[in-house]
Amino acid sequence: MTFTAERVDLPTSIDQLQNLIAGAERVRVLGSGHSFTTIADSARLISLRKLPDEVQLDSTARTASCPAGLTYAELASDLEARGFALPNLGSLPQISVGGSIATATHGSGDRNGNLATAVAGIEIATSSGELITALRGAPDFNGLVVGLGAAGAVTRVILDVEPSFAVTQQVYEGLSWESLETHFDALTAAGHSVSVFTRWGETAGSVWIKRRVSEAVEPMPDDVYGAQAASGERHPIPGGDVAASTPQLGVPGPWFERLPHFRPDFTPSAGAELQSEYFVARTHAGAALDAIRDLAPLITPLLQISEIRTVARDTLWLSPQYEQATVAIHFTWQLDEAKVLRAVAAIEDALAPFAPRPHWGKVFAIDATTIAARYERLPDFTRLIARLDPRAAFRNEWLETRVLGRPSL
Repeated sequence: MTFTAERVDLPTSIDQLQNLIAGAERVRVLGSGHSFTTIADSARLISLRKLPDEVQLDSTARTASCPAGLTYAELASDLEARGFALPNLGSLPQISVGGSIATATHGSGDRNGNLATAVAGIEIATSSGELITALRGAPDFNGLVVGLGAAGAVTRVILDVEPSFAVTQQVYEGLSWESLETHFDALTAAGHSVSVFTRWGETAGSVWIKRRVSEAVEPMPDDVYGAQAASGERHPIPGGDVAASTPQLGVPGPWFERLPHFRPDFTPSAGAELQSEYFVARTHAGAALDAIRDLAPLITPLLQISEIRTVARDTLWLSPQYEQATVAIHFTWQLDEAKVLRAVAAIEDALAPFAPRPHWGKVFAIDATTIAARYERLPDFTRLIARLDPRAAFRNEWLETRVLGRPSL
């Protein structure tokens, strides 16, 4: 990927941010930089890391207002100190709240929506410099939350919170493909968050089950559908440094130390990598997994690890889970863009019968025309963006080729 940024501004106040935006011809906002596309690319970029970082907790309403530039690790630490928690977290606590929400990034779980579904309110600085706020239930709210950075700079978000809770994490190894497909629903329902890590080989791989202690009726067994409890700590990528992984072996711990796969003070995942991810309707889970398994000879040599997980449906217009519960099929690739793009094209062809929706921040080849057929509220989103950003200051090449289509002349 080639990036075009010539300047990065770090405003220290909302007023300064508004003035920077109003004076920029084209601009995009950076999150934590954990993206594998040019979604945030522009000649001029703005980082929100220097804005005031106060977290405001409303314990009665069970919400917390935080700066969009804060990372989930920073927010979790603040909330835990006050006895509160977020309902779910992603694999990586190092990612920013604003960037994660804008791209519908997610944790996993049959009953868990992506991270954007925890948003109860959002504040945005538009291209005119105006500051607008939308609360859950407002007419435009479901279009603004997963906004891909196209409406403006998200400055603050209000998130649902709940009393702090404890979680256990247990890894099981040696899961067969037959067991995964036969017991898929039972496996994904076995915890608050469940992930299957695979390299598409003879066996499916390992199952990571995270359970809320308060919901655990009985201890986890030593065997889950033929997969055996791991004898020690594991890294999601075989051979990876287990020191980077969050604690396992069924030992209870705070929510923010178990729900992510990786600790915040270590390099997450593999570090040098590319990522792709596709979401298909849960009803197509078995057929979609079989289609990917047929591609194993092509993808395995490029692969570090894949993760299979479930995400609950929602009503956010550009969420991959819009009006459908999904199965996520994630790929962490070797850092070889040309070969990965060829593998991605093959995967998209294989999954085409299931109308996959890609993760907005990860490598995919699907174009705006194909995307339009898979997001019924995209026309509403396009009109919303045109109204809030009439001078197209927040558009870029990626948005036009992958999502919005070229503006009419």
